[in-house]
Amino acid sequence: MRLSLLASGSKGNSLFLETDACRLLIDAGLSGRETMIRLASIGVDADTLDGIMVTHEHGDHIRGVGALARRLKIPVLCSSLLLQAAGHTIGKAEFIEFEAGSPFAFKGVSVDPFPITHDACDPVGFRIESGEGCIGFATDLGIATRLTQEKLKGCRALVLEFNHDEQMLQDGPYPWHLKQRIRSRHGHLSNSEGANLLEELLHPELQGVFLSHLSEVNNDPALAFAAADGLLKRQNLCGPDLFVGCQHKVCGVFSA
Repeated sequence: MRLSLLASGSKGNSLFLETDACRLLIDAGLSGRETMIRLASIGVDADTLDGIMVTHEHGDHIRGVGALARRLKIPVLCSSLLLQAAGHTIGKAEFIEFEAGSPFAFKGVSVDPFPITHDACDPVGFRIESGEGCIGFATDLGIATRLTQEKLKGCRALVLEFNHDEQMLQDGPYPWHLKQRIRSRHGHLSNSEGANLLEELLHPELQGVFLSHLSEVNNDPALAFAAADGLLKRQNLCGPDLFVGCQHKVCGVFSA
């Protein structure tokens, strides 16, 4: 199993996932060219990808989906409602449709797309199971619902949202209506809320956690790391390994 955040933030998001059975992208919010460059930087030939799974239709998650799918001749896996809302933006591609709440199999992995709260038409997180273990992916969360917590339990690696520092957001330059949107049940998790979610998901076999979707304006990587690392220290834990997402470069590689 291998995971790497190719990009994470308000301008573009993409995660590379590799198992013994397949290689996938979750979201492709960078340009197709930049995505391929970042894959190459971790030794991955984009031509070996098997598909692109999409969480929701916002531009920072789908900007490069259509170009990559056509260039690499790979399918786009997305919800039926997302396809209705953003199919014209993605353009011509092979689509494999799924429904939130209905697990499906793809290229040797089991994928459980579950609904999350965000201001998109049909946003989902993913629980992905393979022979190497389980991966949980949940970003762009207004709140971490009980369902989200249940779906992410028992994972070997997690990708969780640590979008903003509450004080930085309050004191920052965003207009009030945008601050309210970010804080809302359909916005984004703060560092403290992300740490609270992580606390619910800690277990002895959890080996890696990616802190993702950090705002460049309303957060600081050191603050996000401190929120997660402080939780682990309070629990007297020396793991899991923490990786802080970055907008402008690949964020580490987790291997298990």
